[in-house]
Amino acid sequence: MAVTTFAIIGTGWRAEFFWRIGPALDGLDCVGVVSRRPQEGLPVPLYLSLEECLRSARPDFVISAVPRTVAPSLVVDLVERGIPVLTETPPAPDLAGLHALWHRVGGAGLVQVAEQYPRMPSHAARIALVRSGVIGDPTRADVSSTHQYHAVSLIRAVLGVGRRPARVRAVRTAAPLADPLSRAGWADPVPVRQAVTTIATIEFEGGGLGLYDFTDNQWHNQLLTRRLLVRGTLGELSDQEVVRLAADRTIIRSPVLRRQTGYDLDLTGFDTDHITFGPDVLYRNPYQGQRWSDEEIAIAGLLADMAAWTDGTGPEPYALADGCHDHAISLAVEEAAGTGGPVEVVAGPWG
Repeated sequence: MAVTTFAIIGTGWRAEFFWRIGPALDGLDCVGVVSRRPQEGLPVPLYLSLEECLRSARPDFVISAVPRTVAPSLVVDLVERGIPVLTETPPAPDLAGLHALWHRVGGAGLVQVAEQYPRMPSHAARIALVRSGVIGDPTRADVSSTHQYHAVSLIRAVLGVGRRPARVRAVRTAAPLADPLSRAGWADPVPVRQAVTTIATIEFEGGGLGLYDFTDNQWHNQLLTRRLLVRGTLGELSDQEVVRLAADRTIIRSPVLRRQTGYDLDLTGFDTDHITFGPDVLYRNPYQGQRWSDEEIAIAGLLADMAAWTDGTGPEPYALADGCHDHAISLAVEEAAGTGGPVEVVAGPWG
């Protein structure tokens, strides 16, 4: 089997996902990490410069997993060398940076964005269900789960609105909230902090309404539920339940069910199997046996698709144009929340 190789620029917590998951996939191998400083205990070769990595490891593509302030210059450098790039979200820090990056590399056809949220099993299943037409044509999507560009990506995916212009309105409030868990682990004792909530409406040109709702540390704080609602012309999907008009005078409620192995007397091991709606399989885990979390499954799929795109056997994993539009809208949410007025998001040079 031919092996597609990649290198990573950066050694942060996001980079660790890539060097750990990539080699577990058939036909994919991480051949090096680029860091400005020596690092101990890495499972892959370390290079102190990009030039040394490219010369010695000769990766087929490179992942940029560095802060957004420095990522654009690295992406431009790699594109000028003719090397495909998977850059972390967002592709640039601000709107001017997005435009500048697109001007430099937008037409090169060498840049993808590491947007994993639509690939998470539960979200992928919901997107598949909406696209099946069960609830008719989608008209509204409410996301209260993750922040900024990730949430916008989910809203655009379930509504199927592409990169349309949008009008954004937003408010920001604060209230005390217990904060028991963060990326660093459990807090002991649990502090009560002022948590900021941002709520925004995103009206897409031509139809489609997105509602964005995010509270500080919602990723980790398990006191905050994750919610996703998609309303269509024939009903709506709310988290794991669908209510729909099946025929005249016939309203049906049906669950979206996830089969998880490893419970009770199931000794096959803890793993995601599949997600179904009635007799239809909406999602099937392609990596059973790895015992991966949803985040890891999503990143694995992104890496596999990046490898296929790099060698010319698959479509784009997540186009730079989509990553730019996601962030342009998320920047508008922050601006609208700060000013109190509406913000218009134009199509942008990425169309």
